[in-house]
Amino acid sequence: MAFLQLLSCLAFVAAVSGCGVPDIKPILSNMLRIANGKNAVPGSWPWQVSLQRRGAHFCGGSIINKNWVVTAAHCKVKRTDRVVAGRHNMRSHRENIQVLKIAQVFINRNFDSVSLNNDITLLKLARPVRFQKNVSPVCLPSVNDDFPAGTQCAISGWGMTKYNAHSIPNILQQAKVPLLSNTECKKVWGKAVTDNMICAGANGVTICMGDSGGPLVCKKNGAWTLVGISSWTSSRCSTSMPSGYARVTKFLPFIKNTLANN
Repeated sequence: MAFLQLLSCLAFVAAVSGCGVPDIKPILSNMLRIANGKNAVPGSWPWQVSLQRRGAHFCGGSIINKNWVVTAAHCKVKRTDRVVAGRHNMRSHRENIQVLKIAQVFINRNFDSVSLNNDITLLKLARPVRFQKNVSPVCLPSVNDDFPAGTQCAISGWGMTKYNAHSIPNILQQAKVPLLSNTECKKVWGKAVTDNMICAGANGVTICMGDSGGPLVCKKNGAWTLVGISSWTSSRCSTSMPSGYARVTKFLPFIKNTLANN
């Protein structure tokens, strides 16, 4: 019980410190899908980062505080990779971005690269990110938070707009997605869906290659909260099938312990 209360207190502190409330409000109307996407408003998802290797985007991630970023374990992030915060247009030279080195990579020890169960990695930055208008943290949920099926949430990323696209989009894409119950999701994906996952989409919307590690966020008490981490989808990024995300509430002990001990 004390542990639950501590996590609830941490979530409350995060909420009042400005996490999950962008200075630039996202426009959620008329959002279609990341595949064949809808451009995000510049700076409206300020926790979204691009993970880059040799200057090329390969995965997304989310800023959870000034020293830490969360992403997917299957992204296989290396210390030599870079975290780029404040990016919107990959081809712009005028954006106020921060390119950050990675000090340590913490892959969840229970990650299964075949099933993608426990698909979460924490990245400790070599120096703190500087919060600014287009760079700020997302809120973490409380351990007992419930985000029921049908809740309308949002995803974002620079992933492929079609499974056979020749390149990623330059502009950060966004989409509105409903959460599904795991029971509903198992009707499509069967035993591949575990309790450590949460499903969303199947509404003409999907994540695709390059969106991995990025945020699935839902509004809670007026602030955007990190509910899922983009993990898997169909091989052809079908917009009629649900996609899977690491369920963040299941990994709060991992997050808490890693941050506290490092």
